[in-house]
Amino acid sequence: DDPEWVIYLGDVYDTGTPEEFQAFADVYGSLVERMWPTPGNHEWANHATGYDPFWRSVLGRPLPHRYERRAGGWTVLSVNSETPDDPGQLRWLRSRAVGEGTCRIAFWHSPRFNAGKHRDEEIEVAGLWDAVAGRAAIVLSGHDHDLQRFRPVDGTVQYIAGAGGRGHHNVNEDDPRLAFSDDVTHGALRITLAPGSADLSFIAADGTILDQSTVACRG
Repeated sequence: DDPEWVIYLGDVYDTGTPEEFQAFADVYGSLVERMWPTPGNHEWANHATGYDPFWRSVLGRPLPHRYERRAGGWTVLSVNSETPDDPGQLRWLRSRAVGEGTCRIAFWHSPRFNAGKHRDEEIEVAGLWDAVAGRAAIVLSGHDHDLQRFRPVDGTVQYIAGAGGRGHHNVNEDDPRLAFSDDVTHGALRITLAPGSADLSFIAADGTILDQSTVACRG
């Protein structure tokens, strides 16, 4: 693929050291310069020496732990799920998820809805979800090592794209909230944006399309 942007959903293993970030950069090459990142739990403890200086060197300026971008007629909001109850972050997120439109994508590391290994952590990011539910059409997360798509909740669809290569976590396929899951395939989520709609496909490492969905939004 030759994507315009790559959303990086967190976790350079094992603890996000400078050496591990350099190995990460060696793998992804020029794609690193197109990435919109958010920190994960594995790298957060060392973010001052790993995550923060790495992305500062890539961008040539400091990268805030929350920020806004635009793509394909959509607003894209990145926030830090390692500090989910930070009042300043919650105020910032709410202030950018206002108005009648829903053409927004929010992303952070730990998912609000999860049928995988870390499903007992769902409530920890409830505040982030509540700030965008019904105001953002899509929420993207990683953390669980699998692929999951949920049925809409309050008009917002949760996707988990965490099958980037470090093992897999089993998913409870009987979870009634799920619309799709895969816990055996390495892959990623391809998103094609247009004003008013987004086409999303989970793609296996060999290019096989595992799941396709379309999410509409109000401009």
